[in-house]
This record gives sequence, structure tokens and C-alpha cells, in this order.
Amino acid sequence: MPRWHFSRQDLGINTAIAAGRDLRISYKDTVELLNAIRGKKLEEAKRILEDVIAMRRPIPYRRFYGKVGHRRGMGPGRYPVKAAKAVLKVLENAEANAEFKGLDTSRLWVVHAAAHKGPKIRSYMPRAFGRATPWFEQLVHVEIGLEER
Repeated sequence: MPRWHFSRQDLGINTAIAAGRDLRISYKDTVELLNAIRGKKLEEAKRILEDVIAMRRPIPYRRFYGKVGHRRGMGPGRYPVKAAKAVLKVLENAEANAEFKGLDTSRLWVVHAAAHKGPKIRSYMPRAFGRATPWFEQLVHVEIGLEER
């Protein structure tokens, strides 16, 4: 069995962390989503994710923006609903961990939000004339750290 480590070790005592491992979501969508909530207050980050799930607020795409349509007032952006649901679940786990540690949940900030590539699920789709097309799925690890300020 693999032993998981948190990618950031310099988080102090007044922090709470949570991680989601081997999530079946898009890596590129997750990176853009975590860039949007990093540095925000916990309530604001949760509101952003809930607005994305309800398709009221697009996420700006700053790195993976090839062939991405523009949204009003922001440039390239999308609504990564599936990734937002998974990240919201990890964010709520981090909030529960902070509450268990005795931290004040109204004063929490997202200080660490990272996505890492996990293993690939490799499968092949048979095609005509004895050929096959690879059908790979990239799994994602999500890490979130909250700090009381």
C-alpha cells in the first residue's frame, strides 16, 4: 500500500489539512479551480464552488486555456462542475478537521490548495482491422490546507 504525504510540511499548529486521493476528475480543471480559491476565506471559497456547481460563476482559465470559450468580463473560462463537487467535499473535510482541532471556523483561510497527478487507469478500445486506441484516465490527488488567522 502506498504511504501518502502532504506536499507542504511548513504548515503550523493553527492549520488543518485534508486530501482527496485518486479522484476521477480532470487534472486541468482541478488546477484552475484550486488557483481560483487559493488565498480566499473559507466561506468565500465554498461560495465560489457552490456557484460553479450551480453554473452561476465561471472559473477563469489562465494556464490551460487552449480552445476555451470566453466569458463576459474575464476572458477564457468554464464551469468545471464535476471537479467543483470533488474539491468542495475535500474542503468540507478540511473544515471538519479544523473544527476537531478546536480552530475557529469563521477565521479560516485557504493557504494551500494543490493538485497532483495520480496513477493512470490504462484501457484500450478495440478498433477495426486489429488495431486498438488507448483509453487512459488520469487520476488526481487534491490537497487543501486551512489556516486560522
